[in-house]
Amino acid sequence: MDVEIAAIGKNNTWELMDLPKVQRSIGVKWIYKTKLNESGEVDKSKALLVVKGYNQEYGVDHKEVFTPVIRLDTIGLMLALAAQNNWPIYQLDVKSAFWHGELQEHIYVD
Repeated sequence: MDVEIAAIGKNNTWELMDLPKVQRSIGVKWIYKTKLNESGEVDKSKALLVVKGYNQEYGVDHKEVFTPVIRLDTIGLMLALAAQNNWPIYQLDVKSAFWHGELQEHIYVD
């Protein structure tokens, strides 16, 4: 949890401020995952702080919906193009990813 909070602070993902009277808080929750190695032993524990988006109401709390997911057929297409054009392929593990710019949110204190 400390690593997640540090990453949020380092990336200036949100700004802590008082909740305006006309707004309602939607809350956050912690998601915990245990990563295993090839032997099935615990490699590391991870914690992720997420917003309870299911508590939001369209038109009240937000006006747009973003789903940053990739489809499996898109991955297949990219791998086929890379193989056809002899492009190098790299794999990486993203430790934390954040929206920036207009999508930056404010976290309010109740």
